[in-house]
Order: sequence, then C-alpha cells, then structure tokens
Amino acid sequence: MSKPFVYITRKISNDVVKDLEEYFTVEMWQEEEEVVPRDVLLNKAKQADAILSMLTDSIDEELLSQSNNLKVVANMAVGYDNIDVESAKRHQVTVTNTPDVLTDTTADLTFTLLMATARRLPEAVDYIKDDLWKSWSPYMLAGSDIHHKTLGIVGLGSIGQAVAKRATGFDMNVIYYNRSRKEEVESQLGIQYTSFDELLEQSDFVVCMTPLTTETEGLFNEETFNKMKNTAIFINSSRGGVVNEDDLYHALKQGDIKAAGLDVFQNEPIRADHPLLSLNEVVALPHIGSSSVETRTEMMKLAARNIKKVLNGEEPVTPV
Repeated sequence: MSKPFVYITRKISNDVVKDLEEYFTVEMWQEEEEVVPRDVLLNKAKQADAILSMLTDSIDEELLSQSNNLKVVANMAVGYDNIDVESAKRHQVTVTNTPDVLTDTTADLTFTLLMATARRLPEAVDYIKDDLWKSWSPYMLAGSDIHHKTLGIVGLGSIGQAVAKRATGFDMNVIYYNRSRKEEVESQLGIQYTSFDELLEQSDFVVCMTPLTTETEGLFNEETFNKMKNTAIFINSSRGGVVNEDDLYHALKQGDIKAAGLDVFQNEPIRADHPLLSLNEVVALPHIGSSSVETRTEMMKLAARNIKKVLNGEEPVTPV
C-alpha cells in the first residue's frame, strides 16, 4: 500500500522534511521567497492527504472541493484567515495552526518595533549612512519616550499579554481592550481593561494584536485615528487587513497621529513605491514577527506533528 502524500508549500528545514519522510511520501515547493503558483497548489492538493501550508496560501472552497484525499491542512502560523475553515469542515478536513510556540518571539519583535518607531532608529541609521551627521545638537533625531507612557493593547491574546508583560519593565501604564475581559491577567500584570474608544483617547502607543475577522477588518480607519492623540504612535504586528492603509497614510500626513510601526500590510509583499514608505514617520518590516531561527523551526515541527497525528488517526496537537 502506498504511503500517504504530504505536500509542503514552501521550503522548510530538511530535518523536518526527513522526519516526515520516514512515514509519508513528501514533496516540497523548493522556493524560499516565491509563493507556490496557484495552478501547482491546486494540482498537488488533488493528490495530497496533507498540506503543510503558509499564511500566503489560499486554502479555499475551490481547492478543498477538488481534494478528495485531503485530511489535514497544517498552517504554519497562528492566524488562519487564509483558510476557509467552514469549507474545510464541510469537506471533513482538519485545520491546525501553530500557537504558543511563537508568542514570546512575536512579542519581542512587537516591542522592538515600538521602540524603533518611538526613538526613530531607522532614520538615525540612515542619518549616518547618508553622511548627514555633522555635529551634536539638542533636538537631533529626538524621538518619544517609552517609559512611564500609556500603552493601549487591542487584542489581549497570548501575544498581547506577552507585550504587556514587557511593557511593565518600562514602567508603562498598560490598558487593553478585548472582546472579553481578562481579570486574572489584569491582576497578574497590573493592567487595566477599558473601552476601545477610551483606549484610543488615552494611549500614547496603540498596539494592535487582534486577529483578522469580519469584525476587525478595517478596524483602524479615519474615525479611529482621529480619536487618537496627535502624539500617539500606532503599532501593528497582527494582520494588515485590520488597517485601512489609505486612512493611515492621511492620518500621518495630516499629523493626526505621530508615527506608525508596521510589520504587516493589507497586500503582501509591498513594493518600494508603497505610499506609506514615503513617510519618515513609518517604520516598515517585512512580516517577520515570529522570524527567529528557533521559533520558525519549532513552528515547522509543530505543523509536522499535527500532520502525523491526523494521518495516524489521532487528534491533532493544535486544532483550529
């Protein structure tokens, strides 16, 4: 009897692939930077018993309806807005993700992005590279303090909580808005629950950690930016779709808010001519929230474990 077929949509660790190959027939798209073409993905999905997917792969009704052998899609991400979960249920395909293993790494990056934006670090690096540093001056590249400021976190999942924990080390006043109040976390970290509007009005830093859903799509728009302080800094390392980028651009140009640090964008990858990149007030990163060698490797291993579990007739480790 032939082994189950596993298709991997991006080049991953050889060690993880070798582990899967002990049990299954494995094929992997060999490009690291290039998304697997849609026609290739559809063709491989028709044959596959399992797909190890990335957040750039659209696992939709078209794909699922043609994939009669498919039993599991293991998404190498916490978010799964690239997958039609309801369609997967109808076709009896298990969907898994990779939570928890990337919590601290993503929180590290989020707080780093906050600090880099507040203190204008990319500008400072370019200042030297462009040979503009002629002397010391009192307000040269002066940024914003972080310590003792108010940090507002929108979405207090595990990563949001980890960001809050880091903020306490900077003596920040942390407030949050979440669909449900988390009183135990409030007690543990000394943070305070507030309404969304109050958070926007009070925060010196607004950090978006909410997943992309029908309710949160375009959550940050002209109306919300107008409610923020004109000295506020906006940070997003969740999903690009929660932000109306045109409204963010105009808010920055008009001085409605001070700056923005972005690790995610509505349509990725963005190009060098993206309007937000024309602004010195924007620090932009290429969606590297969980990108440490250690964490990305653990995400791969977890996705592989989920595949092995499901194809062996067992419950997955982290089902959606």
